[in-house]
Formats: sequence, structure tokens, C-alpha cells
Amino acid sequence: MTDELRVAVLGVGKMGSFHVESLSRRTRGARVTVVSDFADEQAHRVGDPVGARVVADPAAAIAADDVDAVVLASPGAAHEAQVLACLEAGKPVLCEKPLTTEASTAAAVYRRETALGRRLVQVGFMRRFDHEYAALQRMIASGELGAPLMLHCTHRNPAVPDFFDSEFMIRDSVVHEADTARFLLGEEIAAVSVVKGRPTAEAPAGVSDPMLVLFEAESGALVTVEIFVRTGIAYEVRTEVVAERGSATIGLDQHLVTKRVSPDRGGVGTWGGTITPDFVARFGQAYDDQMQRWADAARRGIATGGDAVDGPGSWDGYAAAAVCEAGVAAVVKGERIETGMEVRA
Repeated sequence: MTDELRVAVLGVGKMGSFHVESLSRRTRGARVTVVSDFADEQAHRVGDPVGARVVADPAAAIAADDVDAVVLASPGAAHEAQVLACLEAGKPVLCEKPLTTEASTAAAVYRRETALGRRLVQVGFMRRFDHEYAALQRMIASGELGAPLMLHCTHRNPAVPDFFDSEFMIRDSVVHEADTARFLLGEEIAAVSVVKGRPTAEAPAGVSDPMLVLFEAESGALVTVEIFVRTGIAYEVRTEVVAERGSATIGLDQHLVTKRVSPDRGGVGTWGGTITPDFVARFGQAYDDQMQRWADAARRGIATGGDAVDGPGSWDGYAAAAVCEAGVAAVVKGERIETGMEVRA
């Protein structure tokens, strides 16, 4: 293996900044050498403390001689060109979701990578690295609960910007449930339906928040997703599997439960704990484990000329894009939409 993985991080907003910190402080065998962002001041704010060069042009950052691998936290619309540039340069890339914004372009990326004969693209579906999700997947795969019949998923955010409309909720939030369902069930999603209910008063006009999304897996197993991104409370992600011989639930936020006297309530006892405020707090361990395993895989791939992926790849990015495209169509048309994947792994 190479001594050190030199990484360029493209896009250093909240997610990209977190990745720079993870690579610089908590990832063994890697360091950030280049950062790139459309906001030059932000790029220097993030890059200067870790000794990284700022390169304004993303293509130049990817091609730089002091860059072995790339992390993409740039806007989704830029991913197609940037991932293809990484493939052209033969450099491993960890791409935050979405792989691309359309199923057809994601399929094209998958075909291009397949033609190279080695896997270089990993997609940032970090829940697969979360200890609870990994344990639930192993339990389902072991068969101890029998065949999975249903998954019930809850995905709630405290608040989002106004541009988070109904379609964006599918592409940016439900995309995680699309990959989670595929990961836990070990099969593809065949069709998507969406039920719009009464919207919260916090939703902008014309936005359906919350919504109930239904995935139909190829085996007939059903997946319900409650997506509610303006709860005003906290970040809540839960999943329950209901199987032939039992059920199991993760994401209950019960790591610390307290009972105490509350002076401001006249000495009445209270019971409870805290809920994670955002996705970084909830999935910090998963993000860091994902980064370490990707960095190790990238170093191995560079050293051997083989695969440089340890996690969900371009096929998974394409499959999630196809599910989300069907989900958006279901939102717009109010109909059950089949995913209709154009290629198969």
C-alpha cells in the first residue's frame, strides 16, 4: 500500500468541511492536499488550517499531481462531470449522494466504470457503516427472523430551507431510505407510490410535508417511509423490520435515559433524554468509519491497480437514482411508478 493517500475535497460546505476534518484528524494514512469550492473565502477557511492548497477549478483539482483520490461534496448537478473526470484520471472517488441527478446519467457512469475493468467509484451512503444498520442487516441476512415482510422507516428533520420542495425531499432525503431498503433487504425496488397528506403549517405553499412513500421490493416486501423535514424538533431516523418470526427496531435514541426532579415544574419528576440535533451528530461514527474504509481501499487500489471501493458503488448510486426518479414521478403524477431500471448489475 502507498504510504499516504493525498486527497482533494471538492465542495467544502457543511458536509465537505466535515470530511476535511475527518480526513485530517481521524483518518489514518490520508491527508487533504487540495480543496476546491466556488466560494474562494470558504475554501481558504477550510483548507488553510490543514495545509491544503486551494484550487478554484474542480477539473484542475482532480488532475493535480499531488492528488491521489477525490472526495466529492459538491452540488449534485456537478457530480456527473466530476466523477467522469476522476474515472478518466484513474483516481478513486468517494462521491456524496446523489451519484448524478438523473438515472440515465448514473447508468452512464456505471457503464463507464465497468468498461475500465476496476471499481473506482464509492457513493456516500453512510448508513451502511452505522453500527445499528449493519447489525440489522446481518440479522435479516442470517434468517433468524424469517423472511422480511415489511420495513417501516421514519426520516425527520427539524428544519430545511424553503427550496426543499416535495420533489427535493425525495431526491435529497428519501434517497437514503432507497439505499437503506436495498441494503437491508438485499434486493431491488420495483415500484414507488407517494401519498400526500395534510401539510404542516411550516411548509411553503404547494409543498407536501410530510409525505408517506411506499416502496415495493422485487420479492413483494413493502417499505413505508415517513418523510417529514420540518418537524421543528430534531433529527430522527428510525427503521423497523417486520419479519415472519419477529421484528427489530433501530434508531430509538435511547442511549441515555434519565429520570429527575424538575424544579421549574414544581418538583414534578420527569423522564426522558435528548434527540440528536442533526445528521452529523447522529451518523458521525458512520461517516468516520466510511472514510477510513474508503481511504484504505483507495490506497490498496492504487498500489495494486485493482478495485478501490469498500462500500456502495456506482451500481448502488444508479439504483438509488432510479428509485428517486420514480418517486419524483409518483409525487407529480399521483400514480404508482415502476422503477424500470435500464441496466442490471
